[in-house]
Amino acid sequence: MKTPNMKPKILTCMKGYGAGQFKNDVIAGILVAVIAFPLSVALAIASGMSPERGLYSAIVGGFMVSLFGGSKVNIGGATAATVMTVFTIVEEFGLAGLAIASIMAGILLILMGLLRFGALLKYIPRTITLGFTAGIAMGIFSGQLKGFFGFDMGAIPVKVMDKFIAYAGVLGTVDLPTLVVGLVAMAILIVLPKFTTKIPNSLAAILVTTPLVILLKLDVATIHSVYGELPSHFPTFVVPQLSWELIEALIPSAVTLAILVAIVSLLACVVTDGLMGERHDSNQELIAEGIANIFCGFFGAVPVAGAVARASNSVKSGGRTPIAGLVHSVVVLLILLFLMPLAGYIPIPTLSAVLIMVAYNMSNWREFVYMGKHAPKSDFAVLMVTFISGVLVDLLFAVEMGVLMSAILFMRRMSDVTRVREWDYVSDETAAGAEEDAVDGTAADPDSLSLRKVPAHTVVYEIEGPIFFATVDEMLNITAGPHTKVIVLRMRSVPSIDITALQSMENFLKRCENRHITLILSHVNEHPYAVMEKAGLTGKIGLENICDNIDTALERARELV
Repeated sequence: MKTPNMKPKILTCMKGYGAGQFKNDVIAGILVAVIAFPLSVALAIASGMSPERGLYSAIVGGFMVSLFGGSKVNIGGATAATVMTVFTIVEEFGLAGLAIASIMAGILLILMGLLRFGALLKYIPRTITLGFTAGIAMGIFSGQLKGFFGFDMGAIPVKVMDKFIAYAGVLGTVDLPTLVVGLVAMAILIVLPKFTTKIPNSLAAILVTTPLVILLKLDVATIHSVYGELPSHFPTFVVPQLSWELIEALIPSAVTLAILVAIVSLLACVVTDGLMGERHDSNQELIAEGIANIFCGFFGAVPVAGAVARASNSVKSGGRTPIAGLVHSVVVLLILLFLMPLAGYIPIPTLSAVLIMVAYNMSNWREFVYMGKHAPKSDFAVLMVTFISGVLVDLLFAVEMGVLMSAILFMRRMSDVTRVREWDYVSDETAAGAEEDAVDGTAADPDSLSLRKVPAHTVVYEIEGPIFFATVDEMLNITAGPHTKVIVLRMRSVPSIDITALQSMENFLKRCENRHITLILSHVNEHPYAVMEKAGLTGKIGLENICDNIDTALERARELV
């Protein structure tokens, strides 16, 4: 297996780069940074971390994604897709454990890129990505109700259902000022996009509700009151203390994190490809995400992934190269250095409202309704099992269940379309009549055996569809009478076979030999032929008995009988 060359897009897309495009990239980078600031802060808090660590993600991770990425415009940062996983890691292993998990996930992502796994992710069905994304949305939503309603309660449980059970016990502790601020922020988030998309609605909600809380002196939790003074300096490089026991315990979480980052990042690339008419390098993008997450681990940042909203806004704002992403990281750094103290006044219910809207947009409930009405029941079952597994257990289990169900259903569908059927024996008179019909133009299929003379003591079977372990029983349908001397297997519609099918064919060949029956294969496609040749089956059958088409196969049968 060849490993991909390291070819970041920044090295290949700068030819002819001029001042005009640089100006557009800078403007796009600044606008994306404005969007990234409130989202980064909110997502860090939702992940169980302090607000500045979300900015570290945009600064460090975002810079590395743009510098090494396989997409011209993908922008990295904290994303909603990893919130539940990160929150769980922080609750169980602390910030040091998250740092190690980020580094481990980064290494896995680099390996995935080097082994060219990027293309494999396209085989994950839409039902699975939709299901686990909705599970993520439910996790985010459930984690924001405390901040939105101002519930008087202790720490929020990790599991989604445990959260709702805990909320049910504190429904009488709703804080009215907190709820009002949350509702005002929610109204802005919903109404503003109906009038203009030039102003980021999350930033507008913060700019309206923050002065409102200050001027009215509302007793509402803010970032400062919850987290204290926020640091306004470049993140510190820290090497976490490692132990084999901790690494072993973090393997499932690191694998989950790597899979989520890979899926979300490559989906973001697909979206921006559609906007620009470009094609990204999926393997290079995985390598970039891996490098970025390793750095995020060392700098104590929220794990990074490609962010669809930020990348899309960059493209719509004129960004066309990785320069826009690099500018975005630099601008977020300037905000951290010079404006971070002001961020302490942002109300917590406002950030909760922002994340509730993020969860709503991630839920894709309209697609759920569409699939419920129009999709096959099996596909909808995969969707619901993935979603429920993500809510009740965890996201890795959800993906595993979805992939397992999809694979089983796919094999069942393939087995349904695979069949072995026998062609009726055609007499010389019938064949002659069919030939006259063909001359008159009344025969529909020029490949039909009705146009050919099948020799005596010969039977022809046609195999249709792939032959693999789930369909080998169809080979048992091939039977021969007491006077049969030749069996022709027509394989023009067999695209592939696996080792189980190969062994079944070898056993069938032995049964034919025991009865002194010659086996002839007709029109064997490239993949099945390569598999049979590698296993030595072509030699056992005899190359003279492997024919290019049905005419030569029947001629060979005529010679034998």
